[in-house]
Amino acid sequence: MPQVADKPTFIEMPSVALHPSHSTTNAPPPSFTTSTTSSASPPLPSLPPHKEGSQRSPGHGRPSTLIRDSILGFADGLTVPFALTAGLSTLGSARLVILAGLAELCSGALSMGLGAYLAAATEQKSYGFAEQRARRRVRDEPEEEEVELYAVLAEYGVGREAGRGVVEELRRRPEQWVNFMMAFDLQLEKPSTSQNWMSALVMGSSYFIGGLIPMIPYFAFRNVNHALFTSVGITVVILLIFGYVKAVVTGTTRIAGLWSALQTLVVGALAAGASYAIVRGVNSAKGIY
Repeated sequence: MPQVADKPTFIEMPSVALHPSHSTTNAPPPSFTTSTTSSASPPLPSLPPHKEGSQRSPGHGRPSTLIRDSILGFADGLTVPFALTAGLSTLGSARLVILAGLAELCSGALSMGLGAYLAAATEQKSYGFAEQRARRRVRDEPEEEEVELYAVLAEYGVGREAGRGVVEELRRRPEQWVNFMMAFDLQLEKPSTSQNWMSALVMGSSYFIGGLIPMIPYFAFRNVNHALFTSVGITVVILLIFGYVKAVVTGTTRIAGLWSALQTLVVGALAAGASYAIVRGVNSAKGIY
C-alpha cells in the first residue's frame, strides 16, 4: 500500500512561528544572533605609485623667497633714505638732499641686490655640503641612520612599530631617505638654483622704489621745509599701508596687521628722528665748516 506523505504542519513556539518552507538548517536561532549585511565594505583607495625623483610641493601658508626679498628691500629702502634725506634737510639745500639721497639710493640698491645674491649662493653651498654628508651616512652607516630615523619619527608621535613600514620603505629608496632626513632631521629646505639673480633683482629694485618715494617731494618743491613735511606725510601713509600689507601677505590676522603697521611706522619715525637730530647737532656744532 503506497505511503502517504505527511501533511505540512505548523510548529508553534512560544513567540516565533516557523513555516516548513523556511530552511531551519541555515537560519540563525532567533534572538541569539545579530544580523549582518551580506555586502562587503568597499576597499580603501590605493595610493598613487611613487615616482623616483619627485619632489613635494612647497608648504602652504609660507611666503616665497621673492616675497621675502621684496618685503625686506622695500622696508629698508623706505626707512634708510627717508632718514637720510630728513637729516640732510636741516642744511636747507634741496639740491644737496637730492644728490646725497640719489647717491645713497643707488649704492644701497646695488648693495642689497649683491647681498641677496651672495646670501642665496651661500645657502646653496651650505645645503649641498649637508646633503653630501647625509648621503654618505646613508650609504656607509645605514644602521646608525636607521636609529636616527626612528628618533625623528618619535618626535612626531610615531612609535617604533607604527614607523617600521616607513623605515623599511625608505631603506629601499636611498635618495628619498636622504631627502627625508634633510627635511625632517636637519630641517633644511632645498634652495632653488634658478632664483639667485632674480632674488638680487627683486631685492635691489624694491629698495630703490621704496627709497625713491620719500624723495619725490624734494623734486617738486624748492622750499626744503615744505618738501620735508610733505615727505614725512607721504612716508607715514606708505609705512602704515606697507606694514599692514606685509602682515596680511605673510598670513597673519587683521589685528596683527594693524599692529605691524604701527610697528613699521614707529621704526621709520625713530630712524628719521635720530638722523635729523644727529645732522642738526653736527651742523650747529662749532668748528665744523
